[in-house]
Amino acid sequence: MVWKNRYSKSSKLSEDAIRAVVKSFAADLTALQAAQICRVNRNTVNRIYRGLRERIFTACEAQRPLFGVVEVDESFFGARRVKGKRGRGAYGKTVV
Repeated sequence: MVWKNRYSKSSKLSEDAIRAVVKSFAADLTALQAAQICRVNRNTVNRIYRGLRERIFTACEAQRPLFGVVEVDESFFGARRVKGKRGRGAYGKTVV
């Protein structure tokens, strides 16, 4: 069985049309603008955009360095020594 489109088994769109929609996604066009340029229904473009966003999300989730429970302590950043008040309430210190 030869598919008309290698990106989706049941798609009625040609590969060229899907590639044009993906290029529109990369160019940061809205679904309506992409639909007008590619001459495809807006709902179809929305479905393809959603699929692209889900694939990007799963790729980012696979690469994330921190997962699970992460413990973070607070720190103070600023000048080492400023005349005046000392310690935690010192002026010019930023709590992070």
